[in-house]
Amino acid sequence: MFYWLYRHLDINIFQYISVRAGMSFFIAFVLTMYLMPKFVKWARSKKASQPIYELAPEAHRAKVGTPTMGGVVFIFATIIATVLTAKLSNFYVVGGLVCLALFSLIGIQDDYSKISKAKNNAGLSARAKLILQFLAAALVGFVLYYFGHSTELFTPFYKFSLFNMGIYGILFWMVVMVAASNAVNLTDGLDGLATVPSIMAFFTLSILVYVTGHAIFSSYLLLPNIQNVGELVIMGTAICGALIAFLWFNSHPAEIFMGDSGSLPLGAFMGYMAIVAKSELLLLAIGFIFVLETVSVILQVGSYKLRQKRVFLMAPIHHHFEQKGWKENKIIVRFWIISFMTNLIALLSLKIR
Repeated sequence: MFYWLYRHLDINIFQYISVRAGMSFFIAFVLTMYLMPKFVKWARSKKASQPIYELAPEAHRAKVGTPTMGGVVFIFATIIATVLTAKLSNFYVVGGLVCLALFSLIGIQDDYSKISKAKNNAGLSARAKLILQFLAAALVGFVLYYFGHSTELFTPFYKFSLFNMGIYGILFWMVVMVAASNAVNLTDGLDGLATVPSIMAFFTLSILVYVTGHAIFSSYLLLPNIQNVGELVIMGTAICGALIAFLWFNSHPAEIFMGDSGSLPLGAFMGYMAIVAKSELLLLAIGFIFVLETVSVILQVGSYKLRQKRVFLMAPIHHHFEQKGWKENKIIVRFWIISFMTNLIALLSLKIR
């Protein structure tokens, strides 16, 4: 809408991505702050709470009855803010909206399955969820490939591409989006644990996308320059604003959980922004906490199957620290600190090429 005002009414201030990015941030923030209390009230009246995993640490019993599916609100706010402020003829924005919507629908189905089965925390089967995620990622990857997004693979600290993936780039992008989606989902186990690292990651990715889309900045920093990609910054700032508002209700003790309807699209869109910014490998640092949580689960499962021994007291790793006696707040804040430091390293890497 605001870009339309620039195009048709010649209101020049709305031509700038930075202006519309700031507007999208505040629209998403205000919309989430307004809608979330209403959603919490409705969810409590419908008893829309996710059953607590039976093997979770004992302290989690206090969370019984906490509403879930808060992701529906902040994803909705992000989409509305984007529609109001972004240039909707930009295929990177359209691809981002499709990514958020599809993965959110998968998450909603998974959350609803858990809620409707009062004594079952399983939700969708792992196979069904993965199939749906890969189908959604394939569609988004095909959109990128069809509209000519670069299939070159870049690595941090090196100014040239490693090689051109060609059509196999779609497969690689699918893996990036699905892996990131499930990594954020695994991390969402403590109040605010996935929320703040996501805010930091999207802030970093928004900078990367802006620089990649800016001819002068990308040339100075020896980064690939991709036309029209800068418009995606508006979605990045919108999701940051929505998540900051969500944190108001999700901070310990949480009034609502984001659920799979929030964690799945968050991770997928994180992967999507990294793909668009040609920073797929740098995402390992940007989303280090999510990587750490995922690796802890892989090590735990692999070790138990091969040696019948556990590496951690419980996985994902945040449960390990709970079992060691760390308070929930201490775990959350320390993980936030780690996330801040790794995102800072990711940003510093831009100058070292």
